[in-house]
Amino acid sequence: MVHIGELSRRSGVKAHQLRYYEAQGLLEPDRTTAGYRVYDQSDVVKVKQIRHLLDAGLSTEDIAYLLPCAIGETPELVGCPELLTAMRTRLRRLDEQMDTLTRSREALTRYIDEAARIGGETYGPFGATAPAPA
Repeated sequence: MVHIGELSRRSGVKAHQLRYYEAQGLLEPDRTTAGYRVYDQSDVVKVKQIRHLLDAGLSTEDIAYLLPCAIGETPELVGCPELLTAMRTRLRRLDEQMDTLTRSREALTRYIDEAARIGGETYGPFGATAPAPA
């Protein structure tokens, strides 16, 4: 059994992040009679799993569903239904975000190309004032 500072040292995750994981239901430490959090070796592995899954772009809500399907620090994920549903949903959201960003990039590129082609005076917030109406 270790306290939060030692879990932080072993896992490389700051104590405030560990408390956040607890608030999200990802960690459930035992408590001493004085109320201090205590963790065991399985919590070190669990924190490393959480970090890997966060790095994959999963939310803490997604991770709560996935942790029962996780084995090892990396983790390896067993294809349980909760896991597959959560990961497919996250992948769909990422695809939608990428499509939106691609469309935005294409539109911005068109505006830049058109502005460069037309050229002209500097107006508005970028320099000189707009010409007076004729």
